[in-house]
Amino acid sequence: MADSKPLLSLDGDPVAAESWLQDVFGVVVDEVIRKGTSTSEKCHYSIKKGAAFLGLGTDSVRVVQADERGKMIPEDLERQISLAEAEGAVPFLVSATSGTTVLGAFDPLEAIADVCQRHGLWLHVDAAWGGSVLLSQTHRHLLDGIQRADSVAWNPHKLLSVGLQCSALLLRDTSNLLKRCHGSQASYLFQQDKFYDVTLDTGDKVVQCGRRVDCLKLWLMWKAQGGQGLERRVDQAFALARYLVEELKKREGFELVMEPEFVNVCFWFVPPSLRGKKGSPDYNERLAKVAPILKERMVKKGSMMIGYQPHGTRGNFFRMVVANPALTQVDMDFLLNELEWLGQDL
Repeated sequence: MADSKPLLSLDGDPVAAESWLQDVFGVVVDEVIRKGTSTSEKCHYSIKKGAAFLGLGTDSVRVVQADERGKMIPEDLERQISLAEAEGAVPFLVSATSGTTVLGAFDPLEAIADVCQRHGLWLHVDAAWGGSVLLSQTHRHLLDGIQRADSVAWNPHKLLSVGLQCSALLLRDTSNLLKRCHGSQASYLFQQDKFYDVTLDTGDKVVQCGRRVDCLKLWLMWKAQGGQGLERRVDQAFALARYLVEELKKREGFELVMEPEFVNVCFWFVPPSLRGKKGSPDYNERLAKVAPILKERMVKKGSMMIGYQPHGTRGNFFRMVVANPALTQVDMDFLLNELEWLGQDL
C-alpha cells in the first residue's frame, strides 16, 4: 500500500507530510492500527506499552471486558470485533492471558481461539506467568486451548525460578517468521558462508541483536531437575498456596478476595479496629489504608515483603505469590503471624 504513491519531498512542511501520510496510510494508520488489537481489561500493561513502542499508539488497543474473576469474556470479544469492523477498522490480533498479574486468572483459550478462527485473527497468549503450569499433569488443564495460539510468551524466570532473565517467544509458524520480519542481512555480522549452520545465528531475528543466552539457563535447570523435577516444583507451589488459603480461613482478621485458581493468594488483613464494622460508611476507605501501612512496617523491620494493590472497585489488598521453591508451610505460618503482630495496634 505504501508503494501506491510516489515519495514526495516534504521537508519542512509538517502539514503536507501529515496529509500525505493520511492519504497513503489512511486506512492502516487511522483505522487498522488505531483499533486493531483486542485484549482483556486485566491484561498486562506491556500490551499497551508494546503498541506504543511499535508506533501503533495506545489507542490501537481495544479493551475486552473481563468477568469477576479477571477472565476475558469471549462474548464481549466477539462484540468488540463487530464494533471495530462496523467502524471500518480491521482487527488483526487478540492477546489473551494465562495467569494475570494480580488475580492469577486464566482466560478461556478454547472459546477465544474459536472467535479468532471465525474472524481470521492472530491469537497471542501472554503466558509469561502461567505458562509453566503446562509442566504439571495435574494443573495443565488451566491452559486448555493454548495449542491453538499463533504465538505464546513464556517467562521461565517466574514460576520456575530460572535465573533472571529467561523469556521465550513460541511461534506456530515454521517459516522463519522472525528473520523474515526483523532480518536486515548485515553481512559484516551475519556472514552466510560460515562453516556451520548459519540458522544458529539468532541475532538477526530479534530486535536488540546482542543479548544474553536466555535458553542456556533453562536448559541447564531442565537437565539438572528433569521434567519430573520441574513438575514437582509447579505442583509444590499450588499445594503451598492452598495451604496458605486454608490457614488464612482459620484466622480472625483475614479475608480472601476470592478463591484462587493459581498461586496468587489475594487477601485483606482486617485490623482489630475494623472487625465487625463492614457495614460502616468508611469501612472500605479505612481498610484500603491498612496494606500500605503494614507494607511499610514489614519493610522497615526487614521481616518480609508482600505486594499489595487496588483492583477495580476493590481497595488495597495483599497479593502473596507462592512461587519460591524454598518456601515451606512454616514460612506461610510466619507470614500470617507477622501480619497479625504488625497490625495488632491498627
